[in-house]
Amino acid sequence: MDMFDDTPDGVAPGQNSPEFSVTELSGAIKRVIEGEFSHVRIKGEVGRVSRPRSGHIYLDLKDDKSVISGVIWKGVSARLETQPEEGMEVIATGRITTFGGQSKYQIVIEDIKPAGMGALMALLEKRKKMLAAEGLFDPARKRPLPYLPEVIGVVTSPSGAVIRDILHRLRDRFPRKVLIWPVAVQGAKCAPEVARAIDGFNAMTPGGALPRPDLLIVARGGGSVEDLWGFNEEVVARATAASAIPLISAVGHETDTTLIDFVSDKRAPTPTAAAELAVPVRHELAAWLEGQSARMGQLLSNGLTARGQRLRDMARALPRADSLLDGPRQRMDRAGEQLGPALIAGVQRRRVRLADVSGSLRPATLRQRLTNDRRRLEALSVRLGPALARGVVAKRDRFESRAKGFRPAALARDRAAKAEAFGKLALRLSEAGMRQTQGWRQRLAGLERLRETMSYKATLARGYAVVRGDGAVVTDTKAAKKATALEIEFADGRLTVGGKAAPMRKKAASEPPEQGSLL
Repeated sequence: MDMFDDTPDGVAPGQNSPEFSVTELSGAIKRVIEGEFSHVRIKGEVGRVSRPRSGHIYLDLKDDKSVISGVIWKGVSARLETQPEEGMEVIATGRITTFGGQSKYQIVIEDIKPAGMGALMALLEKRKKMLAAEGLFDPARKRPLPYLPEVIGVVTSPSGAVIRDILHRLRDRFPRKVLIWPVAVQGAKCAPEVARAIDGFNAMTPGGALPRPDLLIVARGGGSVEDLWGFNEEVVARATAASAIPLISAVGHETDTTLIDFVSDKRAPTPTAAAELAVPVRHELAAWLEGQSARMGQLLSNGLTARGQRLRDMARALPRADSLLDGPRQRMDRAGEQLGPALIAGVQRRRVRLADVSGSLRPATLRQRLTNDRRRLEALSVRLGPALARGVVAKRDRFESRAKGFRPAALARDRAAKAEAFGKLALRLSEAGMRQTQGWRQRLAGLERLRETMSYKATLARGYAVVRGDGAVVTDTKAAKKATALEIEFADGRLTVGGKAAPMRKKAASEPPEQGSLL
C-alpha cells in the first residue's frame, strides 16, 4: 500500500519496507476496516452496558465464542425505540471502526432492535420480575376509583378512534369534564410522552384555572407487541406507580397485556370499558335516587305514625297535674305552721348566748389586759436595742472581710500576670506564623524549580530544538520539504534556514513558551 509518494528518509535504495509511525499505521488500518465494513448487521447478546454522563452508551455484543465492543452516540440513543439491556438478544446495525488509542476495533451502532419475539418476551419478563420485586404490583397500594369524578384526564392520541369512543361512552353514561393530553401511542416517543403526561396531570393544582383531574385513563387501541411496546417501558410503569391520581389502564384489546396494566389501579379490557368503569349510568343513578327518595318518604311517614301512637299511649299512663301537686302543697302548709314557733325559739337561744358573752367584756377586765400587754411590750423593747447593735456589728465585720479581697494591689498583680500570659501567647502565635510562612515560601520555591525543570526551555538547553515552517510547527519531513523557509529555535535564540535569511535572535525571558517539535 502506497502511503507516501516520496521515499521516506532513512530507507536504503532497493528496500520496499518503509518505517511507519504508530499513528500512520493505525490510520491506515482504520481506513481499510471502515472501507470494508461500512455497513454491517450483527446479531448477538448484550453484555456489559455503560451509560456515562456524556449520554453515550457503551456495550458489548457477544456470542458463545467472541465479543465485540460497541458504542451508541448520544444523538442516536435518544432516537432508539428499544434501549439495550444486559442479557437482551438484539440485532445491531452500524459500521466497524477502530480506536487507535487502545488498539481495538468496535462497532458504531446506528440502530438496535430485539432479535425476534422471543427477545421481547424475555425482556418483558425480566422487567416484570424486577418491578414485582419492588412492590409496584402489590394490590395493597392500589387505590379505589372515585364514584363520580368531576374531571377525567385522558392520555391517548387525539386523532384515533379511541378518544372518540371514550367521549361517546362518557356522554351516553354520565357527561363529565374531560382533559385530553395528546401523546404518541407507539414508536420511540410513546414511553417518554406518556410518562410526561401522567406527571403533568399530577402536577396540576386542584381548583386552578385548569383543574386537576380526579381520575386518569391511559388508552390505546389494539396492535402487535411491537406497537404496544411503549407501554412496557419502565419509565411508564414507574410514572403510573408514582401517580397520586387513581389511574385506569385501557391499552389494547382484552387479550393484550402490558406492564402498565399490572401497575395501574384498575385495568379495563378496552378503552370503552374504561369509560364505563369511570362513571356510572346517569339514568340508572337517577332511578336509584328516586327509589331511595320514595323509601325515605315512606319510612319517615311510618316513623311519625308510630311515634304519635307511642306518645298517646304514654300520655294515658301519666297522672293528672292536680294530683301531682297535692303532696307538695300539703308539705308547704305544714312548713308554714312550724315557721313561727321556730323563729321565736331561735331568737331566744341567741339572746341567752349574747348575755353569756357580754359578761366577760367588763371595763376592768379590758384595762387589766391592756396593762399586761404594755408590760410585755416594754420588756421586748429593752431587748431590741442590743439585738440591733449586735446585728449591725456582725454585718460590718462580714463586709470588711469581703472588702479585703478587692484591694487595688491584688487586682494590679492579677492584671500583670494575665498580661504576661497574653504576651507569651502572642509571641508563640507570631513564631508559628513565621514558621508556616517560611514553609510556604520553600514550597513555592520548589514548585518554581519544578516548573523550570519541566519547561521545554530546559529540553532546548540539552541540545534539542523547535522547528517551524511558514508560521506552523514542523513535525515530519514531508512538511519540512514543502516549507519555503525553516525557523529553528535553540536555547539561546532562533535561526532561519532557506528563503530570506534572518539574523539569529535571542528569545526574551518574558516571551511565553510555544508548543513545537523538539529535535
